[in-house]
Amino acid sequence: MYNIAITLYLIGVAILSLFDKKVRTMWRGERRAISDVKRKLDPSAQYIWVHAASLGEFEQGRPIMERIREKHPEYKILLTFFSPSGYEVRKDYSGADIVCYLPLDTPRNARRFLRTIKPVGALFIKYEFWYNYLHILKNRNIPVYSVSSIFRPKQIFFRWYGRHYAKVLRCFKHFFVQNEVSKELLNGIGLDNVTVTGDTRFDRVLAIAQQAKDLTIVERFKAGKKTFIAGSSWQPDEDIFIPYMKGRDDWKLVIAPHVIAEAHLIQIEQLLKANGRRAVRYSVLTEGTVSAEAYDTLVVDCFGLLSSIYRYADVTYVGGGFGVGIHNLLEAAVWSKPVIFGPNNTRFQEAQDLKECSGGLEISDASTFKAVMDGLICDSARLERCCKAAGEYVRGKAGATQAILKALGL
Repeated sequence: MYNIAITLYLIGVAILSLFDKKVRTMWRGERRAISDVKRKLDPSAQYIWVHAASLGEFEQGRPIMERIREKHPEYKILLTFFSPSGYEVRKDYSGADIVCYLPLDTPRNARRFLRTIKPVGALFIKYEFWYNYLHILKNRNIPVYSVSSIFRPKQIFFRWYGRHYAKVLRCFKHFFVQNEVSKELLNGIGLDNVTVTGDTRFDRVLAIAQQAKDLTIVERFKAGKKTFIAGSSWQPDEDIFIPYMKGRDDWKLVIAPHVIAEAHLIQIEQLLKANGRRAVRYSVLTEGTVSAEAYDTLVVDCFGLLSSIYRYADVTYVGGGFGVGIHNLLEAAVWSKPVIFGPNNTRFQEAQDLKECSGGLEISDASTFKAVMDGLICDSARLERCCKAAGEYVRGKAGATQAILKALGL
């Protein structure tokens, strides 16, 4: 059944690629992956294969790859992605020797790919459970580990109709999971090769904070005023926080949208203008032709700055909670900043933890956003408590990378 579903998916992707640029990019990348690997491969080297579905999983695997790179140069690293949103952003990542798409999980693709790279070990990040790849790895006695994985009772592995597919989990030599619930679920289906190590993203965001850039443009724009910074925002998020800022001349606003397409930037600027905000793009300020202090809203129209920008906030907002699911809360919380986010967050352990410790604040609409913001603005002691809680939460969860590498003997 699995291989039939993969075949149908393959046909669907091939058809959809004729009409959708993102799907076409993925389709072409997967088809050329094996030839790309053959062209770049060092036949005399020993490769550790790290697979991440997309950008979020990459960030979880990155601390481990960089530690291996530093401590064990005798190994080379092959990094694969499933999604274009991961590959296209990180295809030039210097921490891996080869970066490519993962060919779709058909028996033929899996055999050809593994025959080409001959990995000495494999790390699958978080949710990756490709049936054919995993079974061939197991049959070839190549150890494969699940890193920063998290399991929930509603997943197919723990339902009566998913018992057959759950056998794929027995292909892993060990699971390094994020929490005790995941361990208990795996134990419940007879898997005892499980260690609770936490999430490697905490190590990653702490490292990012230590290496963060000083952004003089943002500092000049802030000009000593209270600043609200919204990262990875979508239209439903912007429709809530932008109107709230109407008439609040004592607050600066920074928006780093998830999509920086021109159409979306224009849409944001129109909404800002309708609410009396004077906006300027980051790229315009870099030209040095206008004064940053003359504006009350900064629209970040480039990638790579958000994790450093959060440090200049008094209150942060992370988008996605009204649609695809919240984006990276830890990038904001690591700076000891309270994080506001939307209701689609139940699948994210860090959101639940931040809510529990008061470092994170959930909203469901414009009225709840207003209540939260009014509460933080009017009660400085509460704001300080939220700041402290967010920072302590992130620092208290560090150490997963070291624990995993120690268990792997690396």
